[in-house]
Amino acid sequence: MKQSITLTINGTKSTHEVEPRLLLIHFLRDSMGLTGPHIGCETSICGACTVAVDGKAVKSCAMFAIQADGRDVVTIEGLASNGKLHPIQDAFWEEHGLQCGYCTPGMIMTSRQLLERNPKPSETEIRHGIEGNLCRCTGYQNIVNAVKSAAQKMGV
Repeated sequence: MKQSITLTINGTKSTHEVEPRLLLIHFLRDSMGLTGPHIGCETSICGACTVAVDGKAVKSCAMFAIQADGRDVVTIEGLASNGKLHPIQDAFWEEHGLQCGYCTPGMIMTSRQLLERNPKPSETEIRHGIEGNLCRCTGYQNIVNAVKSAAQKMGV
């Protein structure tokens, strides 16, 4: 039996009927067409599906869509504003913090939370902050460089 949920996604409030067992990642991708969050492991290990729910980085493969009822969800698509990349997105581009790009949306969303909580993180703090997100390509150094650069860009 479907249930009605009302949530705000990337600034737009809407109501939907969903199966209670539908994962948030599948709702975002299949029902809302937001393919930025990626499906990786579906066990909450890789972090490719990370989105912000009420400002907190959440692995959307570990949350049901009905748990987002009444909440504010931001995906990677919601970071850019007026055609301009968010400073973290810009820093990942400039610092080559990606290769294949599969982990990048989750890394950026996790980095966003890290910088909101700690505007001037050390390299060790950055590595600790992103440790729940796996990257099989970059070796992480360019990701760390991107987060450092984003902290400077954000002027905090």
